[in-house]
Amino acid sequence: MPEGWVWDETLFSGAAPYYLRGRLPYPDALHDVFQAATRLEGAPRLIDVGCGPGIVALALADLFAEVVGVDPDAAMLAEAERLAVARGVANATWVRMRAEELPAGLGPFRYATFAQSFHWMDREVVAKLIFDMLEPGGAFVHVNGVVADPPPAPAMPFPPPPDAAIQELVSSYLGLVRRAGQGHLRHGTPGDEWGVLRRAGYRPARVALVPGRRVLEASIEDIVAMVFSASGTAPHLFGDRLPAFEAELRALLQAASDHGRFSRWQGDIQLDIYERP
Repeated sequence: MPEGWVWDETLFSGAAPYYLRGRLPYPDALHDVFQAATRLEGAPRLIDVGCGPGIVALALADLFAEVVGVDPDAAMLAEAERLAVARGVANATWVRMRAEELPAGLGPFRYATFAQSFHWMDREVVAKLIFDMLEPGGAFVHVNGVVADPPPAPAMPFPPPPDAAIQELVSSYLGLVRRAGQGHLRHGTPGDEWGVLRRAGYRPARVALVPGRRVLEASIEDIVAMVFSASGTAPHLFGDRLPAFEAELRALLQAASDHGRFSRWQGDIQLDIYERP
């Protein structure tokens, strides 16, 4: 776990309503690339660990007999359920628990997905728990961001979000040390993912690239949602100063774009597929 930080249930408190709108979407090709890169014969099951509002689980649900989303945040799971109903997804189940509490009688799975979640867990423990829950030949799949250079400025019809100014504003309210739940996250995301998974018994990763390079348009509401969807700027951290912070944030964004619109760059991502022998 990141040094100086202990998990607690407030980590994303208040962020669930902002998550889908504020986070960059996964590329449209995620579904088809996953389908082409995996074995889906029979009636496979998927578990999405640290599922949040179910974005990945719902995107892949039609490929599986059942998808199970696991997350410790009740509000995230309520949002996942709402989205499942809205999209007519009937084969999804949502379970509130930490990954470290698995297997919890959930049965075997062909695939387990982790999207922006594994770094919040006790990785050595969770890697082994998932290994034991997978069918032989199944896999731990890390939905992993890929750094991609953005397009030249002329290709961006609007200015990018003023990230540096937003961070300066955040620091004026929350201080310079990034917050995470009731604790602090001092050293960022832990590394050596392959070392963790190798010790748990997985094979080296097969990599499937998911193309996604495109410019996305965002409104002020989208950028506000982006800020409040992150653990380090989740609404609960601001306490009774939240209305004042949001008002300053909106004023900053209005001043940063004459149109109240911004351009965001979505890069490629990849699926790192670590199979159980």
